[in-house]
Amino acid sequence: MTLNMLSTAVMVRLGKTYGNLMVDVRAQNAKLRARARRIVAQACQIDDQAAEVALARGDGEVKVAIVSHLAGCSPQAARDRLARAGGIVRAALERED
Repeated sequence: MTLNMLSTAVMVRLGKTYGNLMVDVRAQNAKLRARARRIVAQACQIDDQAAEVALARGDGEVKVAIVSHLAGCSPQAARDRLARAGGIVRAALERED
């Protein structure tokens, strides 16, 4: 239990989470692509089909799909926001560009 708490705290500090979701996922197989789609759908409060579209626009990058959709910006603008925010989704969404 202690190790789980420690690893969770590390993931939060590294910016690998958004809310209670692990958003730093590399969708390299069918199972992980399905997980990525569910994460985007839940984070953006959209259906699976819209999440699939957001992921496709973001070249399969979960963080890019989330920031792009929620900020209403292009995938490249989302990548720029994430780069300036150190890869932290919440900070990228708070940016005014």
